[in-house]
Amino acid sequence: MKRASKPNRYILYARKSTESDDRQVLSIESQINELKALAARDGLEIVAVLQESRSAKGLGRPVFAEMHERITRGQANGILCWKLDRLARNFIDGGSVIDALQRGVIAHIRTFERNYYPEDNVLLMAIELGMANQYSRDLAVNVSRGLRTKAQMGWYPVQPPLGYLNTRTNQKGSNTILNDPDRFGMVRKLWDMMLTGAYTATDLWRAANNQWGLTTRRGAKMSRSNIYALFTNPFYYGEFEWPRRSGNRFNGAHEPMITREEYDKVQFLLGRKGCPRPKNHVFAFVGTMRCGECGMAITAEEKTKNQQNGNVHRYTYYHCTKKGVPCTQGSIRDSKLMDQITKCLNSINMPEEFHEWGMKWLERENTREVDIRETARSAQQKAYDEAVRMLDRYGDMRAREELSEEEYREKKTQWLKEKGRCFSLLNDTDGRVTRWANNMESAFDFVTRAKEEFENGTLEKRRRIFLALGSNLTLKDKTVSIDLEKTLLPMKTVAGAVQAIHASLEPQKDRRDIAEIERLYDESPLLSALLHDARNIFVEAAVEPAPLYCTALKPIDRASMAQNGPCPLTEVGRHF
Repeated sequence: MKRASKPNRYILYARKSTESDDRQVLSIESQINELKALAARDGLEIVAVLQESRSAKGLGRPVFAEMHERITRGQANGILCWKLDRLARNFIDGGSVIDALQRGVIAHIRTFERNYYPEDNVLLMAIELGMANQYSRDLAVNVSRGLRTKAQMGWYPVQPPLGYLNTRTNQKGSNTILNDPDRFGMVRKLWDMMLTGAYTATDLWRAANNQWGLTTRRGAKMSRSNIYALFTNPFYYGEFEWPRRSGNRFNGAHEPMITREEYDKVQFLLGRKGCPRPKNHVFAFVGTMRCGECGMAITAEEKTKNQQNGNVHRYTYYHCTKKGVPCTQGSIRDSKLMDQITKCLNSINMPEEFHEWGMKWLERENTREVDIRETARSAQQKAYDEAVRMLDRYGDMRAREELSEEEYREKKTQWLKEKGRCFSLLNDTDGRVTRWANNMESAFDFVTRAKEEFENGTLEKRRRIFLALGSNLTLKDKTVSIDLEKTLLPMKTVAGAVQAIHASLEPQKDRRDIAEIERLYDESPLLSALLHDARNIFVEAAVEPAPLYCTALKPIDRASMAQNGPCPLTEVGRHF
C-alpha cells in the first residue's frame, strides 16, 4: 500500500500523572523539549503544544479531548508524543485513537521511538495500548498489597498527619515515619493547650496561624478542618485505621505524640460523647481476617458471665463487623479459632531432628546452585554479547543501505529485547541464589518452631505467626480459611513425609539417635523428591519479596525500630 503524503501539521501532546506508575517517565518539560528537538530534526511542523497532568487510566481528560477535537476539525493531522501510553491507558480513549488513525483522520503518530501510520497493522498498536492498560491494573493490585503489608508492619502506608514525616533515604517500600523537626513540637503544644480545657479548637486555630506560624507541609495556613482533623486522629496516640473506614486498626511503630488517656480527654472536651468509646481489651487476631460472606473486617469482643456461686468467666468472641451490609455469620470463641490455627500449624510441623538435617541438605543444595549459577552466568554473558554484536552488525548494514528502514527496525527491536532480557538475568542471578536459600532456611525455622511458639507465646507472637501463614485469611461458618503461603505449601507435603518416617520408628527405639534418623532421611526417595520440588518453587519465587514468615519468629526490638526501620508485623490490635 502506498503511504500517504507526509503530514506537516502536528499537535505535541505531553502528559504525566502524579501516580507511582509514572515515576520513571520524563517530566512534561523534558518530553516537550525532546519532542521539539525531534520535530526540528525530522522537519515536522508543530501547530500546538498541549500538556496535561492527569492519569490516563480513566476517562475525562479535558486536554486530550481538546486535542481530539482539533484533529477532527482538521486543524492538525498528526500527533507527537513521548510514548503511545501517554495518549491512553484505557480501551475507550485508545480505541478512539486507533479509529482516527485507521480512518486517516490522524495521518501520522510520531513517538520518540516509533512511527504509526494508517496502513500499519493495527493489531500491534492495540497490543501496546492493551499492555499499558494491563500494566495499570496490575500495578493497582500490587500497590494495594504493598500498602496492606506495610500497615501490618505497623507503618502508616500513606502521608502521615501533621507533625510527622516519611523518610526518603531507605530502600523503596521500607521507609519509616519520623518526627517532623519543624512541626512536632508545635503540634504537641496544641494538644497540651487543648488538654487544659481553657481553649477551644477555634482559639488554637487562630493562635497556630496568627502567632506561631504553623503551616501544612505545603506551606499553607491551617484551616479549621485541619485543626479538628488533628484533634480527632488516633495516629497521635499510636494507632491508625487502614484502609480508611475499613474497621481494621493497627498499632503504629512510630513514636506517639500523646497518650491514649490524653486523646480520650480531648474527645470529651470536643463534645464527642456520642462516639464509640474505646475498650482497653487486647485481641490477637483483630485486623487479620475478613468475613467470607460479606467481605467486611472481623472484630472481637469480650463477654463476661457471672455465676451464682460468685465465679466470673470472661470469653472472647470473633465476629463480622457487618458494617452497612447484610450478613448471616455468627461468632466463634477464640479457643475454637486457636484450635483451627493450631491444626493448620500441625500440618506443616516438623521435628527438631529434621531441622538439623535440613540445614545440612540446604548447604549442599546451595553449593550445587552456585555451580549452576556460574554455568548460567557464562551462558547469559555470551547471549548478551551476541545481542550487542548483532545490534552493531545490523546498524552497519543499515548504514550501508543493505537493509530497508522497516527491516532494520524489526531486527533492532528483536535484538534490543534480547539484550534487555540477558541484562536482567545477569543482574539477578546472584541475588536470586541468595534469596531462595535464605527464604528456604526461614521456612525450615518456621515449620519447626511456629507451632510451639503459637501455643505458648504472647498474643503479639500468635498474631505474627497467623499472618505469616498466608494471605486472604477469611472466616466463614465459624471456620477460618487459610491459603498457605505458596512457599509453605511444599513444606506441608515435606512435613507429611517426615512425620511418616518418625511414625515408623519402633516404639523401643531411642528417638534421640540422630544418626539413625538422618540415615532414614537420606534413604527416603519420597523425601528427596519432595525437597527438590520445594527447592524449585523457592527458586522460582526468589524474584518476589521475602514472605512474612521470614521474620515472624524474630523478636521485636522497639528500641531500634525507629532507627533501623519497621518490625516485620504490627503489634496486636485493639478493639474499637
